[in-house]
Amino acid sequence: MGYLYNEILHRPLLNGLVFLYNTIAFHDLGLAIVILTILIRIVLFPLFQKSAHYQTKMQRLQPELSRINKTHADNKERQLEATMALYREHGLNPFSGIFLLFVQLPILIALYQIFLNSLTAESLNGLYAFVARPETLNATLFGLINLTKSSMVMVVLAALAQFAQGRMALPARAPGSGESSSERMARRMVFFAPALTIVFLGALPSAVGLYWTVTSIFGVVQQFFINRQITHGKPGNIH
Repeated sequence: MGYLYNEILHRPLLNGLVFLYNTIAFHDLGLAIVILTILIRIVLFPLFQKSAHYQTKMQRLQPELSRINKTHADNKERQLEATMALYREHGLNPFSGIFLLFVQLPILIALYQIFLNSLTAESLNGLYAFVARPETLNATLFGLINLTKSSMVMVVLAALAQFAQGRMALPARAPGSGESSSERMARRMVFFAPALTIVFLGALPSAVGLYWTVTSIFGVVQQFFINRQITHGKPGNIH
């Protein structure tokens, strides 16, 4: 299993990063990470798109789910039937979110391992024959941020980008309408997740924070178009 993981994910991503560093990134590791992150998001766009659609629609269905729970509070079987009927009506599979997470997780782990190793001489032993081994490694972003060390600037940028993405995914609340416990939890998570990001990234090399920032900014743009599609399209059209 470890061999497959290395040959299918870790090694290709490492070689892709070094190839970009040697060519279009002008020997700037930060720029290479930005380009690689964008390429990964483009390749995995259908998965990320489906995941973002699922999360957005689930949040927008929270008021209806809360009404179902209250209406059938004494009948769990009827509650489950009504919930599944609501999912079917909006083309949602309650297990798809978990599946999409597990599909993306190995890629995230491989990237984190590459960034955490800071591309040391030992880690570069896995390069393919056609990928030139850099004589020196400029492990900075435009010469401004050392990607091998923690950077509070990068940590804050990552947290802000994640906050913006989470904020955009929240449904608009009608004036005078009540807020269910699940809606309150979703709104708290918009603040909790960036705070957790600050704690998590604060002890890691800023290369990880750069990846996190770029992928969150990509997610903000993606979420913008998803919101427009949901707002102007028919609810059942988006799967």
